[in-house]
Amino acid sequence: MANCHHLFGEFNTQISLTSNKKTKMNTSKDGLRERIRKYFKVHHPEYVPKFYIQGSYKMKTGIRTKDDICDLDDGVYFFRNPDVSATTLQNWVWDAVNGYTSSSPEHRKKCIRNIFSGDYEIDIPVYYKIDRKEYQLAVKNDGWENSDPKALIDWFNDNKDANGKMIKVIKELKAWCDHKRNKMPSGLAMTILAMNAKNKIVLNDRDDILLTDILREIKKTLAQKFECIVPVTPKDDLFAEYDSTRKNNFLTNLDSFLADAEAALKEPNQLKASRLWKKHLGTRFPDGEDKNEQSKSNAATTSGAVLSRPWGK
Repeated sequence: MANCHHLFGEFNTQISLTSNKKTKMNTSKDGLRERIRKYFKVHHPEYVPKFYIQGSYKMKTGIRTKDDICDLDDGVYFFRNPDVSATTLQNWVWDAVNGYTSSSPEHRKKCIRNIFSGDYEIDIPVYYKIDRKEYQLAVKNDGWENSDPKALIDWFNDNKDANGKMIKVIKELKAWCDHKRNKMPSGLAMTILAMNAKNKIVLNDRDDILLTDILREIKKTLAQKFECIVPVTPKDDLFAEYDSTRKNNFLTNLDSFLADAEAALKEPNQLKASRLWKKHLGTRFPDGEDKNEQSKSNAATTSGAVLSRPWGK
């Protein structure tokens, strides 16, 4: 069996945020924060904004898409009971950041999106918090909903492994969804599915085996019930609004990926194995060498795959 572990290492480097991207995004984040502070100090001094980086950037699971775009979520928080609607408060944040980039911000359902053309995006969700009440997220034209992004970060940090294996797996799954697109699940959904799967296996040291095991567990779980429950407030089902077309598209892609992943583990030729991975992860996944692994690695790899699934269903 071909060992593609080092190819996954190269792939993770290719899809990860570069230091240059991080520097530029942080500079832009600071600039947007300063505009928001100044705007509210002048126009709405009774509202004092505070900020918290959240989402994949905080979890270190962010990727660069195949278009070389990445994103950062930077929540703005008001620790008071607002006397205006959720949409109005979003509008004020939109007014504050408008003009910072060459294109106007997008007023999306749950955030204000700032687009740095061809480079990255910074999303600004808007919250308020008062004593004895959950954090409230502004939803355009729909009021407020319970949401606690910090609790989600805490859940992730409490459940991730110490060696960063799951961070790599989540990046790979997100790259898969980005490569396939066509309304594949969100990064948050894949993070939750992967972390739930992690709790059912022993994490293999080989990246190709580990990803295969995670895919297998995700498939088993979704076969029992097609849902993806956020583990913290608001504890909603991220798949609740999937129609049959979107659901079947995801499950078909999942079946195909798992089948080729298992075939790649059995394939003795590294180049052929890498081409199977490339079908699902895209052209950034490197080609392996056109050589066959020694037959003795066959049994070792099979044994490793079995050990990584101690309950072996």
